[in-house]
Amino acid sequence: METIGQRLRLMRKELNMTQEQLAQHLGIGKAALSMIETGKAGLSTRNKNILVQDFNANPEWMESGKGKMFNAEPDFTPYTHRTDKSLPLQSVPLYSIEGTAGLTPLFADNSSAQPVNYIHIPNLPKCDGAIYVVGDSMYPLLKSGDIILYKQLSDVRDVFWGDMYLLSIDMDGEEYITVKYVQKSDIEGCVRLVSQNQHHADKDIEISRIRAIALIKASVRMHTIG
Repeated sequence: METIGQRLRLMRKELNMTQEQLAQHLGIGKAALSMIETGKAGLSTRNKNILVQDFNANPEWMESGKGKMFNAEPDFTPYTHRTDKSLPLQSVPLYSIEGTAGLTPLFADNSSAQPVNYIHIPNLPKCDGAIYVVGDSMYPLLKSGDIILYKQLSDVRDVFWGDMYLLSIDMDGEEYITVKYVQKSDIEGCVRLVSQNQHHADKDIEISRIRAIALIKASVRMHTIG
């Protein structure tokens, strides 16, 4: 008969997480997680609650194996291309830009960056990470506080004209992070950044000033009550 530890291992595999990643999220050691998965230790109520709250795990499935592994899917908007290949479910690290000292260091070495959480969304193309939106340049499509999931690009010349991108731009030595539509510019050596918000004017910037760029794959709208 399947144990709760075996079901935890199945869930971890479904989330595309290593033992080290899940153990870190649960606040336990990798060895402790291995013992739980092999039935040598039990899963604490605290860690069950973390799995339910952070990963939408179905508590009935965890206890008995009945029903679906996960509860209702999160509310999100995907931005996909015909060539995208979706994954059944993935664990996308959510980063704090303040905590990583900016977008450029994060893109340069995201393996050393510490996520503040993980987002789990089914049937979405592979994403490299997620951050919170700041500002209103893409309002009402995106609001400050929404979450965007992105796929890093190594070269700005790989952009799909007219799509939405997360960009790090050099502004007199300071990093300016923004989300914009990227379009062709009439000025050689430049691209045009276009906002959804009609109160923000279009702007042509030199390609050489773009430090980092990522294609937006999905957005998550955060709803609050009260």
